[in-house]
Amino acid sequence: MASSRETNAPYLFPRSDSTVLPDPSRFFSHELLSSPLPTNSFFQNFTLKNGDQAENFHPYLIKTSPSSLSISYPSLTHNPAVVYKAFTADITITGSDGPDPHSRKTHLISSFSDLSVTLDFPSSNLRFFLVRGSPFVTCSVSNNSPITISTTHAVSSFSGNRSSTKYTAKLNNNQTWLIYSSSPINLVKNNNSTINSTGGFSGIIRFVVLPDSNQDPEPILDRFSVCYPVSGDADFTKPFSLEYKWEKRGYGDLLMLAHPLHLNLLSTSSTTTTVLESFRYKSLDGDLVGVVGDSWLLRPDPVPVTWHSLKGIKEDHRREEIISALVENVNALDSSADVTNSSYFYGKLIARAARLVLIAEEVCHLNVIPKIRKYLKSMIEPWLDGSFAPNGFLYDPTWGGLITKQGSKDSGGDFGFGIYNDHHYHLGYFLYAIAVLVKIDNFRPCLWGEKYKPQAYALVEDYMTLEGKSSSSVYTRLRCFDFFKLHSWAGGLTEFTDGRNQESTSEAVNGYYSAALLGLAYGDIELAAVASTVLSLEIHAAKMWWQVKEDATMYPSDFTAENRVVGVLWSTKRDSGLWFAPKEWKECRLGIQLLPILPVSEILFSDVKFAKQLVDWTLPALAREGGVGEGWKGFLYALQSMYDKDGAMEKVKGLKGHDDGNSLSNLLWWIHSRNS
Repeated sequence: MASSRETNAPYLFPRSDSTVLPDPSRFFSHELLSSPLPTNSFFQNFTLKNGDQAENFHPYLIKTSPSSLSISYPSLTHNPAVVYKAFTADITITGSDGPDPHSRKTHLISSFSDLSVTLDFPSSNLRFFLVRGSPFVTCSVSNNSPITISTTHAVSSFSGNRSSTKYTAKLNNNQTWLIYSSSPINLVKNNNSTINSTGGFSGIIRFVVLPDSNQDPEPILDRFSVCYPVSGDADFTKPFSLEYKWEKRGYGDLLMLAHPLHLNLLSTSSTTTTVLESFRYKSLDGDLVGVVGDSWLLRPDPVPVTWHSLKGIKEDHRREEIISALVENVNALDSSADVTNSSYFYGKLIARAARLVLIAEEVCHLNVIPKIRKYLKSMIEPWLDGSFAPNGFLYDPTWGGLITKQGSKDSGGDFGFGIYNDHHYHLGYFLYAIAVLVKIDNFRPCLWGEKYKPQAYALVEDYMTLEGKSSSSVYTRLRCFDFFKLHSWAGGLTEFTDGRNQESTSEAVNGYYSAALLGLAYGDIELAAVASTVLSLEIHAAKMWWQVKEDATMYPSDFTAENRVVGVLWSTKRDSGLWFAPKEWKECRLGIQLLPILPVSEILFSDVKFAKQLVDWTLPALAREGGVGEGWKGFLYALQSMYDKDGAMEKVKGLKGHDDGNSLSNLLWWIHSRNS
């Protein structure tokens, strides 16, 4: 975070000469190219390849072509394995060809914010203010240009009001669309699928589909049609809160839509918002409910960020059992042994060792800490000083962030880290180990933490900076976190038909938890506060959209019946499969939503009833033909210990191996700190 730095100039790793990063200059305006650019944003598809894959703007899917923009209000398709919404061009808006035959034939991103993106179509004289959660799609038409409105369906009826400022188009797919204009425009139905303006127009046109509400929604849309948002910011300026503020034009009050997590967190003490309970749109993320107000205040439940377990471990034979495993795990540490070159697995390796420090503190067996300290220093320093020859961190000025040497030459290297995939995962593990090392080294004559603070903050700023809105910033703003959905995305600079995606919510939780711990280690209250707030939001979102309880109603009943966790959550899809395993490997689906096991895991899986549902759902998979990895079994038994401590302990003692980020010491610590 910029305010925590001791120098004005941020630390930069060596400059990258990546051969795999896409060129952003085709889609971003020249003015934006001098600032850090988003690499996991809600509009990322608009910046990659041809920029013509759809993105989700709640309640619509939006897709562009060289001279037009299409809107879809999609229906839900589902089966026991997947739930998704596919794009259909319900409404397409096309402007005139520009007078210059050489004018730009594709969209241009002229501005973006936390909650919005503005798309210009210079050849068509169109500008779209795409603001997330707006029931209206707002278009500004310039230069007295004609427009065409078309649909892949048939227009069964079309009519306008006397002032020619509102039109109603009924389609044969049972959708009704309203078209509002800021001044009179003469629209006529040209054929079964096309509506044209008979002359030029300059001004604002807004498009909205009638929702399936219990009461007539049209008077509400009429009332709020004259006030439109052009951008929206999300600020962490108030302690442990997130505040939305929209810039609006027109006049009157602003109508937006809130998803279920918004509604859970929306401050009831706020007098600036009014919830319209009966005004609802359908969404893959749950019903979107109307909220009137220029700003919202969201207050997530505070999450305790602690180094150790919340309840501690009793002083009896349990401590001796943990100490015995701890000594064995520490004695096995060897920095001279061959280690992985992968930034992900290397991060897990050092974070695993750092866990041993905190377990040692909790069971008061401190004489193992010097060896762990020596190991951590020898493992971490080469990545921070650039002496780790096989790999290392580089700074990419094109998009504004860290990539790895391996990732700079191979888009698949380090699991896509070089194209900004999984940054909060990889760097979260590194920061956990660094935070622990800073913590235990604070009272030594030569402070390791001070020496490497610039490099440590470069890692945290890559995905945790609140800057990124000006050319003076070197990292993009909260790289992975989605300010509207309130969770992170991991997909990086890859075009996906289904938008962004995230598999492991628990590793996202670890990323923000580790950033908060680094703040604690350095006494950086701002970093600790913001990271813990984002951490809380990530946990709230994981419980709402990834954890599927037996009686949940978020998803269709056939999907809920077959799944206790979502495998990969996409912007427009819920998939039961994983990137690395089929849906039948339920132990992997459980494990990837729990690893790494930390004190904060108590908050992520605080519902013991759900933990039992998840374990019962997973257990039959252990008998799968071909066998199941011992490491994945450990995560299953960890959850079992929340309600069956003795049964889980017996199984853990019989394990022949552990996940590369886990250990017997960590599992015993977890089990013995349950229900203490």
